[in-house]
Amino acid sequence: MARVLVVGSGLAGLLTAITATDAGHDVTVATKTELVESNTRYAQGGIAAALFPGDSVETHIDDTMRAGAGLSDPVAVRVLCEEGPARVRELIRFGARFDTDDSGLARGLEAAHSRARILHAGGDATGAEIERALVATVRSRAVRLHEHTTLVDLIVTDGRVTGALVQGAAEQDFSIDADIVVLATGGAGQLFSHTTNPDVATGDGVAAAWRAGAAVRDLEFVQFHPTALAAPGTPLLSEAVRGEGAVLRDENGVRFLAGTPGGELAPRDVVARAIAERMTLQGGRPVFLDATALGAAFLARRFPGLDAATRRAGFDWSTEPVPVTPAAHYAMGGVATDIDARTSLPGLFAVGEVACTGVHGANRLASNSLLEAAVFAHRAVHAFGLPMPAVFPPAPLAAAAAAPTSVAARPVDRGALQQLMWQHVGLHRDENGLSAASTALDGWSAPEPLDRRSIEDRNLLDLARLTVASARARTESRGAHARLDFPAHDEEAA
Repeated sequence: MARVLVVGSGLAGLLTAITATDAGHDVTVATKTELVESNTRYAQGGIAAALFPGDSVETHIDDTMRAGAGLSDPVAVRVLCEEGPARVRELIRFGARFDTDDSGLARGLEAAHSRARILHAGGDATGAEIERALVATVRSRAVRLHEHTTLVDLIVTDGRVTGALVQGAAEQDFSIDADIVVLATGGAGQLFSHTTNPDVATGDGVAAAWRAGAAVRDLEFVQFHPTALAAPGTPLLSEAVRGEGAVLRDENGVRFLAGTPGGELAPRDVVARAIAERMTLQGGRPVFLDATALGAAFLARRFPGLDAATRRAGFDWSTEPVPVTPAAHYAMGGVATDIDARTSLPGLFAVGEVACTGVHGANRLASNSLLEAAVFAHRAVHAFGLPMPAVFPPAPLAAAAAAPTSVAARPVDRGALQQLMWQHVGLHRDENGLSAASTALDGWSAPEPLDRRSIEDRNLLDLARLTVASARARTESRGAHARLDFPAHDEEAA
């Protein structure tokens, strides 16, 4: 039996805790706010798996590899697609209620999938339903819980992770000793001024792992969701809406993606950049998602959460197109892991969005993220007792030298950092902008980690520097990483 500390409470963290407890381990979960608050809770699109007639594991593999723009790890992708169906059935066993139709489980189509293989729950509340089921399951297990507890740093003893320094709700630091630490801290959308992520997504796990000496990789690959509602809070409008037939129009009503292969269901990076380019031509004004042809009854039934969100923002999307803009959504990069979620530091595992398994390559295939979290959380627990691999997977462009190169004079300002990253490290990049971002970031100092806000700001500054260094090092355009000064693929680049 091992003492296991899981940091984070999305699908990846909760499923790790459940599986580890059922395997006889002593499990503690620490999470920054309430147990139910995570990126998983806001996932609308669904979870992809080859469960249906007319589909196959091989087809799912092909779609995933194609979306990854040549950089997905084929071994990790095969693990994902082969083991995915069993993990979906496990979620159902733990109480997740996916939508059904006359044939059984209902299935939907999303961008870059060649088959309708996406399971949804509550129409557009898939993540919330999975989170509900797993939170209830965790609470029924003998899991020790620390809510309102923020990761400060990992504890490393003689080259092995032996626990974590955390801060509780009363802003008191304390350590949690563990034989195994599993990072499940989610993404880092708060690096950018426009994001679909909740406030908790500040890259805590990646930053802490990097400070502890773990390898990180692919941080230049940040997926911007094409369609966030251009309203306060930028709520996500799932691409499942486009999967049902909604189209994108510019301010003159022109369907500007009509001539693009795949149209509105082209890979996310293609759609997001096309929207950004059209917005530039329009002086920065949003484009529009036109779902009027779907009708009020269908929209309310199929997308009840989105229907309510658009109406709260003052729009009736059944009768008028609604303004949309791209927003930072998902990090393909993170803490480098092998196919058993092991990192380069003994005793440290990473699962979910904080990890870089190699599955997503340069661009995540829609609805593979929840599946990845489930598959590799399960594998992590079964690897707790295994020795570290003799050769750890390489971490190209790991941004090992991303520390500031000059003495910082000013404390970091989160809003200014987010705007800087959006302007220079967003959908379009070039050396001039990246160099300017690097210089600006080197002019800021990290605060002492005295409370949640300062802990997060330190992490955001570390991760911003790492992301810029990675983006400067990749002198090509690939997937979600688009450089105006290097528009072509470099087939030799790893």
